[in-house]
Amino acid sequence: MLGSLAVDLIRISRKLAREVDALAFASPVTHVYNPLQYARAPHELYLARHGAPTGRVILLGMNPGPFGMVQTGVPFGEVDTVKHWLELEAPVRRPSHEHPARPIEGFACTRAEVSGARLWGWARERYEHPDRFFAEFFIINYCPLAFLEASGKNRTPDKLPAAEREALYAVCDAALSASLRVLRPRLVVGIGGFALARANPLAQPLGIPTGTILHPSPASPLANRGWAAQAERQLVALGIALPPQRQRSVIPLT
Repeated sequence: MLGSLAVDLIRISRKLAREVDALAFASPVTHVYNPLQYARAPHELYLARHGAPTGRVILLGMNPGPFGMVQTGVPFGEVDTVKHWLELEAPVRRPSHEHPARPIEGFACTRAEVSGARLWGWARERYEHPDRFFAEFFIINYCPLAFLEASGKNRTPDKLPAAEREALYAVCDAALSASLRVLRPRLVVGIGGFALARANPLAQPLGIPTGTILHPSPASPLANRGWAAQAERQLVALGIALPPQRQRSVIPLT
């Protein structure tokens, strides 16, 4: 039986899915993916299993990546980690308007989502078991949509025309504000500057402090120079106590 927190998060997710579906996006965007709809089953499984408790640190991303949440419905949801560490898997449907260069393969997708592999890989390395990680953190995305151009290139929400962007932000702001009221986090950490900028005006009226860490995108030269170590230093500077690094057994050379 679902707890009240999970029920509230699923309700917010479904409302957000309907409202973003009602928005229109013009060229150069040719395809819009909404994994809250076609990957609803694994997304809601994620919310149901890990959406509680309150008082944690929210790690807030921008929007789904093409080989992460777009495929699995889980934020930053690199397939291998979602299947084998989070142990989450559920049917993913095909969207009605699919880009030929970016097919939705769900949990059969073999492409790696680098940002997701870095973020969840860090969680796995530092916390070892998902329950330990989710006792302290919860990961969500600000915007649930992925935008593709004719070439298959990803277009981020901040690069949309002003009118489209404002309409999208209004819907996403309302959903994030509702989520913060349900989750009641002790801190919201934007994964990158965009997420921090969107979180600040919504978290401050609720008395929730905010901060930021480096985004793990491979497009970031900084992130390609040891993302996990840099992100950990930023988390510690925000007052987050991390568990000790686990000790690896050393086999002596003979």
